[in-house]
Amino acid sequence: IVPLSQHTGAPAVPVVREGQEVVRGEPIAKAGGFVSVPMHAPATGRVQRIALAPSARGDLSPAIYIKPYEASSQQILYGAPQDIGTMTPEQIVRAVQETGVVGLGGAAFPTHVKLKVPDGKHVDTVVVNGCECEPYLTTDHRVMVEEPEQVLHGTRIAMKALGVTRAVVGVEDNKMDAVAALRKALGSATDITVEAVPAKYPQGAEKMLVKVLLGREIPSGGLPADIGLAVFNVATLAQIGELLPRTQGLIERVVTITGTGVRKPGNYRVPLGTPMRFALEHAGCADDVASVILGGPMMGPSAASLDVPITKGVTGILVLTRMEVGDGTRIYPCIHCAACVDVCPIHLNPSRLGMLARKDRYEEMASDFHLNDCFECGCCSYVCPSHIPLVQYFRIAKQMNRERKARA
Repeated sequence: IVPLSQHTGAPAVPVVREGQEVVRGEPIAKAGGFVSVPMHAPATGRVQRIALAPSARGDLSPAIYIKPYEASSQQILYGAPQDIGTMTPEQIVRAVQETGVVGLGGAAFPTHVKLKVPDGKHVDTVVVNGCECEPYLTTDHRVMVEEPEQVLHGTRIAMKALGVTRAVVGVEDNKMDAVAALRKALGSATDITVEAVPAKYPQGAEKMLVKVLLGREIPSGGLPADIGLAVFNVATLAQIGELLPRTQGLIERVVTITGTGVRKPGNYRVPLGTPMRFALEHAGCADDVASVILGGPMMGPSAASLDVPITKGVTGILVLTRMEVGDGTRIYPCIHCAACVDVCPIHLNPSRLGMLARKDRYEEMASDFHLNDCFECGCCSYVCPSHIPLVQYFRIAKQMNRERKARA
């Protein structure tokens, strides 16, 4: 089940019809605009139908259903070599868009958009985010250890597209084997440096990472390009380094399937569109599963159904048992202890934001209390002694503001 909207931006537009045969890697949907990416067939088979499919959020979205041929070897039969060295930056941006690669750290923002420097901005450094700070998740760690050459190749492609000569890879210091693998693959090259940074949550947030790596601060409401940086997830660049030279599309990704409710936890290379229920049956589930989270426990949303497909933005599937989840906790009034203020990594006032959210004063949250600077790390919800779901309130507030802005 290949959803047409697995990324931030406009949904992809189908280029196949029902009943059509497709081969693994073949484009089946084109980008719906510049801030959009195409989709590729994750398996050789036949298009059963193009219809609405359930998503992890609980709503329905357009998708392409493919029935794989059981006797097929499922080789990637689509693609051709291309010489990156002779390509211009504009050609690289277009080629990256055709691969369908988006941010694989979870945001799923189209990568080619980041490779095009906004007008009036100047980028001097590429920052590669290898800080996988969410508990349980180890996809980026394994990619760095097992595919360091692809990481570096993708980094140099990004550097060429942006016209920069310097890149810095930030890796948490509890992953020194990844640091060693990348430095070994670098050899004597000096255009890319690999730095170990303190392991702490949420070190993987780009605002935190660029501050500890380079001492620069992204301004409120700003982007990395405002301070001369372009930030990419390490797995994203590894996919670019692998796919772009072969003119192939993104059809699979590494997913951490783990938790106390999983019998065979590990990192699995999963074809995009695989139903989550099938993946969990393969990994084995306990009998007392209470919650399935897409991503890590701090920022990942709970899955509304197991019959949803794994998409480009799914970094992990975390399966928790009833003992860990419990039967739900009563929400008590805020006692103004300021624990949430102490832990907020960008110095917001989650307590005040939460009270405004309870009163539906969403616009005031954004205009006076910097709601949009919150990157939903979940620290405030985690420490709240009253069990107030602050980060969930903030997500609702952002969504309401977006809808009001769209109506206006």
